[in-house]
Amino acid sequence: MTLEILTPEKMIFSGDVYGVQLPGINGLFELLDKHAPLVSALKSGKLKILKDKNNTETYNIKSGFVEVLNNKATVLVEGAAIA
Repeated sequence: MTLEILTPEKMIFSGDVYGVQLPGINGLFELLDKHAPLVSALKSGKLKILKDKNNTETYNIKSGFVEVLNNKATVLVEGAAIA
């Protein structure tokens, strides 16, 4: 799956990943390869990139949205910083 994390200022991350964990407004959820199309609102919290089954990278994000389409997840957030 391809993941892009964007803020109004810049692109934070772009690349192929195993999956991503996101802080949805109704709770934490995870997107994996070939996920069904989805649009969801996000709240402030921790976003965890699963680069592979043993390697992760975590960001503190502000509120925003995620869109999944054609095996690509696009995360649009107000701000993000590596945790």
